[in-house]
Amino acid sequence: MIIAIASGKGGTGKTTIATSLAVSVAEGEPGNPEGLLFLDCDVEEPNAALFLKPALTGREEVGILIPQVDAEKCTYCGRCAEVCVWHAIAVVGEKVLIFPELCHGCGSCTLNCPEGAISEALNVMGTLEWGPAGPLDFAQGTMDVGQAMSVPIISQLKKKQVPAADNRVVILDAQPGTSCPVVETMRDADFVLMVTEPTPFGLHDLRLAVEVARDELGLPVGVVVNRDGIGDAGVDEYCAAEGIPILMRIPLDRRIGEAISEGRVLVEAMPEYRGPFQDLYGRIARLVVGQESSGS
Repeated sequence: MIIAIASGKGGTGKTTIATSLAVSVAEGEPGNPEGLLFLDCDVEEPNAALFLKPALTGREEVGILIPQVDAEKCTYCGRCAEVCVWHAIAVVGEKVLIFPELCHGCGSCTLNCPEGAISEALNVMGTLEWGPAGPLDFAQGTMDVGQAMSVPIISQLKKKQVPAADNRVVILDAQPGTSCPVVETMRDADFVLMVTEPTPFGLHDLRLAVEVARDELGLPVGVVVNRDGIGDAGVDEYCAAEGIPILMRIPLDRRIGEAISEGRVLVEAMPEYRGPFQDLYGRIARLVVGQESSGS
């Protein structure tokens, strides 16, 4: 089962929930003999490793294949520029200009070049790292400074770490928001757990995130309300009206803030939360089974 942890806005406690859920399930789920995999898909600012403290044993550079032109073969016909929908290649007189920051690595220019003058080379955009973190397996992607697109890194992180036949529970920690990297993280998930706070800002961005996950991608969603007790009842009213289950509430508690500031996983700093997080996983599993059995 693949569970994506998302939030419409930053600062809601998404990584706090993701790491605590992962540790609780890995240590206390007897029905999961294959283990648990945690992927930090917030490649622009990965921080789950600060809490899970993995022993990273592998590293690989990743990116996309961009065109390289052989000037001796090129006739400057302009066919490559015609087929590039991203305008990442242009022919000006007897010169071919390539803009790597616009290229999406689709390969159309290479396939359509009548002279076979275009080859492809890896444009490194970031790195993947992986290794054990206590009872679970861990992997993360990190985008290089100055790069414009993080989606290829997330895609390759998932492709490398989550084989199709993998029977492990997989926790995907998405970046905040509703942009393309979040969509790529959610894609192929079995369930999306939204982390929000009971404030007008939290409600506004929760609505946007639900529209992406449920309405656009067709994924079942549930909500964790963090810092419960502040703000207003807007989130509760919205979830009730939309039929979205609130699966867990975590109160505003100074001790939680102190633990997070020290780089400690919530359930390790406050063991009384292990049971509730294991119950949270059980509720998600039942909702996924219900979706599958109903064919929706």
